[in-house]
Amino acid sequence: MKNRVSAVAATVVVAGLMSVAGAPARAEATRAGGSDRTAVRCAGKTVDTSAKIRYRTETVIDAPLRTVWRIQTDVERWPSWQKPVLSSKRLDRGPLRPGSSFRWTTPVPETELNPATTLVVTSTVRQLQRQKCLRWDGPAIGTGLSIDEGVHVWTFTEVGGRVLVRTEETWRGDQVEQDVGFSTTALGEGLETWLTELKTVAERECERDRHPAPM
Repeated sequence: MKNRVSAVAATVVVAGLMSVAGAPARAEATRAGGSDRTAVRCAGKTVDTSAKIRYRTETVIDAPLRTVWRIQTDVERWPSWQKPVLSSKRLDRGPLRPGSSFRWTTPVPETELNPATTLVVTSTVRQLQRQKCLRWDGPAIGTGLSIDEGVHVWTFTEVGGRVLVRTEETWRGDQVEQDVGFSTTALGEGLETWLTELKTVAERECERDRHPAPM
């Protein structure tokens, strides 16, 4: 089981690593049934508070809010900056909004317990407030691997010309719940990786805009 979950964590952004240069992330594995006063929320909604597997973290990105928001919500371009994402396709058209769905894939290598496979994640946006927050949910399914439901919430807040990004996610499913501690670690590593890559691409784009190459 540990090898299976590790494979998911290593390659799925469904979430690695514990800090970002110049802006340490604060991370917390939260227990089901614990206090939700600091839970990440969008339009009043948060993660699955009864889920056994739950993790939240945050970082600060030195880039404009509009840049961070655009990069995060342009889901079809995720493969260009998230190494674990093979493909990502919108299942509807227009701006990302409540009810929008997208399907994205990531490879999972062969382990002692599962064959090499591709994990297919189908996410549906439930709440969205422009340049403020996002909340989506959905399953992740592959041969010999499954997360029955993941719920993922993001918030974006301008702080002194930079952007504080907070995120929290829960997993539910018999397979990942066989080892809650390990699955929580796997989820956390995935979320830290996502934040690291989002920070990297947003700050690189911002620096390029500030100092364009000479013609």
